[in-house]
Amino acid sequence: MSFLVIGECVADIVRDPGAADVVHPGGSPANVAYGLARLGRDTTLLTQLADDPTGRLIAGHLTGAGVRLAVGGVPERTPSAVVSLDGRGQASYAFDIAWTLTAGEPPATPEPVRHVHLGSIAAVTEPGAATVLALTGRLRPTATVSYDPNVRPALMGEHAAAVARVERCVALADLVKASDEDLAWLYPGETPEAVAARWLARGPAVVLVTRGGSGSLAVTRDHTVAAGAPPVAVVDTVGAGDSFMSAVLDALAERDRAGLATLGPDALAGVLARAGAAAAVTVSRSGARPPDRRELDAALAGR
Repeated sequence: MSFLVIGECVADIVRDPGAADVVHPGGSPANVAYGLARLGRDTTLLTQLADDPTGRLIAGHLTGAGVRLAVGGVPERTPSAVVSLDGRGQASYAFDIAWTLTAGEPPATPEPVRHVHLGSIAAVTEPGAATVLALTGRLRPTATVSYDPNVRPALMGEHAAAVARVERCVALADLVKASDEDLAWLYPGETPEAVAARWLARGPAVVLVTRGGSGSLAVTRDHTVAAGAPPVAVVDTVGAGDSFMSAVLDALAERDRAGLATLGPDALAGVLARAGAAAAVTVSRSGARPPDRRELDAALAGR
């Protein structure tokens, strides 16, 4: 099973009250690629990186886990985000990011690609988003697709246009994962179940909603399954949703499009349990550091 993840790398400058700033490799798609590689999956990340200290830090981090890098264009500087933590370890973000991937730049991607994951800034930020969607559309006939909007309000622009861009990505996907915070910004006042039903009507087979300490939800056309969150002492929440996403993709790696459409309640519950355990490991330590397969198996065995 070969995975192609498309999207940004970001240097996360973590700012914790009373402590010195710490730079972590980040960016939601990069975190998902890293998490998949940590779980032993064959993974390529199509991204943009500058040849600067943070770019080299991120490249070493990813390739050290086994991620293959396909770099499409070199920006002036590697994107960055100042991640400010509150007293509970909850993160807020301030960004210095551009995404400029163009149709003439994407390097060759591994063939055959069996699954494409897209999301976050790269899926909705022009001029590069058009390239991401065109490439995904080209690969979709022979690959399943997942999408995580990973909403960053400061970068989304005008609300109605942002919702339209997100829904365009939803329509390309077989599986969508979003947080309850994403949905609250996109569709104020609507329940996750109502949003999931609308998204399912656009084409995906499965919609997953993460709810922080309240657990997660899986919705298909036939089933709705909820799972609690494992108890854990939270260090910070950076990368928790991305770790959840990696574990979902790992758990469903052998499912083709038809297989995703026929997931039953027990299978959905198992996916949520595995992904929730992965997220719990990640929030128990600083930065976006998802578990490898041994750590994830141990976390599940200890529940």
